[in-house]
Amino acid sequence: MKKYMVLCAGLCVAFAFTSCKSSESAYRKAYEKAKAQEQSNIDTQNQGDENIAVVTPVVEKPVTETVVVDNADNVPVRQETLSVVNGAGLKNFSVVVGSFSVRANAEGLQSTLKSRGYDAQVAFNSSNQMYRVVAATYDVKTDAVRSRNELRSQYPDAWLLFNQK
Repeated sequence: MKKYMVLCAGLCVAFAFTSCKSSESAYRKAYEKAKAQEQSNIDTQNQGDENIAVVTPVVEKPVTETVVVDNADNVPVRQETLSVVNGAGLKNFSVVVGSFSVRANAEGLQSTLKSRGYDAQVAFNSSNQMYRVVAATYDVKTDAVRSRNELRSQYPDAWLLFNQK
């Protein structure tokens, strides 16, 4: 009698495990049905929208204004009014390698540039509250362009600035 009870219990456990098994085909059928329903909803929506052209207005705003001061060599130069915060002083054309809203970050880049042999300066633009890190400053635009091109190997976003004094 004990053998029959163990045998029945084993059969019940085996039956319970095999009957609870989920079949992959059931999941696949449900997935395919949902995909078909989704596709039919998309097709239904597109049938009514075939003749409607949706036009969204495009508003373009420049990040910064670029004004060409001397068009002889076609190199854009930004015009800003700056005041020197840390450095000897700015000439007409400057090569800017960094812009920061936090003065400490600008001074950190300035010290890095000075350790590499540049006469770096920090200048402040009060109109947009940005600290500009100037690697070099020149009286002549062609010298500034040459310097900017050399600096772009280390600072790819270097740009020229004309100080409006």
